[in-house]
Amino acid sequence: MYIVPVLQAAAQQGGILGMVLPIALIFVIFYVFIIRPQNKKQKETQKMIDALKKGDKVVTIGGIHGVISSVKDQTVIVKVDDDAKIEFTRSAVASVIVDKPAKEEEKPAEKSSFFSRFKKSDDGETKTDSAKN
Repeated sequence: MYIVPVLQAAAQQGGILGMVLPIALIFVIFYVFIIRPQNKKQKETQKMIDALKKGDKVVTIGGIHGVISSVKDQTVIVKVDDDAKIEFTRSAVASVIVDKPAKEEEKPAEKSSFFSRFKKSDDGETKTDSAKN
């Protein structure tokens, strides 16, 4: 019976700092994990839209693939077929497709086992092949 008033008095002594600190911490976490990454992504998207030029392969937000045939202030004209061109606002471009150079034919991976990692050298010592680890 006497312990309840003592606990209430102790809780009130924490004051305003005990209430403000957790709320401030929530706002900091919210900023770091949600607002900051979103702003960074938005800046990258705006940079990509500003850099659009004739000949870029693009994908629109609707999923249409094409090549930019003309760039205007607020719009781009995308060629989707030999005789089909569509005009979009710049913000409708979701991404620019970058052609990767064709890689040389890679050798098929050698079939390896646990013991193939250990090789004996000419002097009889066993050496491990660290490149395959």
